[in-house]
Amino acid sequence: MTWKKIAEKGAVAVGKAKAFKIEGKQIAVFNQDGYHAIDDLCVHQDGSIASGKIEGDIVECPLHFWHYNIKTGKLNDYLKDVTLETYSVETRDDGIYVDI
Repeated sequence: MTWKKIAEKGAVAVGKAKAFKIEGKQIAVFNQDGYHAIDDLCVHQDGSIASGKIEGDIVECPLHFWHYNIKTGKLNDYLKDVTLETYSVETRDDGIYVDI
């Protein structure tokens, strides 16, 4: 695994998320009770979840309303054995980093 800088500090507002392309992956970074990162593409139809509605630890896919836990990547409905990959996130003096 390698730490990669993805954004400057403050690039992801509190209670929001942004999608980033890192090493060929599309990753959603959430600033909700700390920073969390998971694969950005919903397994249903590859929609970006970064623009979904966030309530607590849950993000709702804006396409078809599937719900994922932003800390564990686990899908909360439909296919119970589906989990998106999660990534560690750090804030440093010079920005936000994700461990890829």
